[in-house]
Amino acid sequence: MGFFSWIFLGLVAGYIAKQLHAGPKRDGLFVTMLIGIAGACVGGWLGNFTGIGDVTGFNLRSIAIATMGAVLCLWAYARLGKK
Repeated sequence: MGFFSWIFLGLVAGYIAKQLHAGPKRDGLFVTMLIGIAGACVGGWLGNFTGIGDVTGFNLRSIAIATMGAVLCLWAYARLGKK
């Protein structure tokens, strides 16, 4: 996958994760994209580690794995933000 594909996949995964994750929706597009890209990396790593699958391209399975990782990253981001 190319650089812009990762950005686009991260944007889509971050948006879907933000809609699924209950919490304050105060963050903008840039933070959503960063969390989505991080989520795609985390989801791809966890999926590969557990044998579920990997983020291989812009398909439904990759979006689902990246979104699960983005939800995990959003949860961690929300927990770290509560000080």
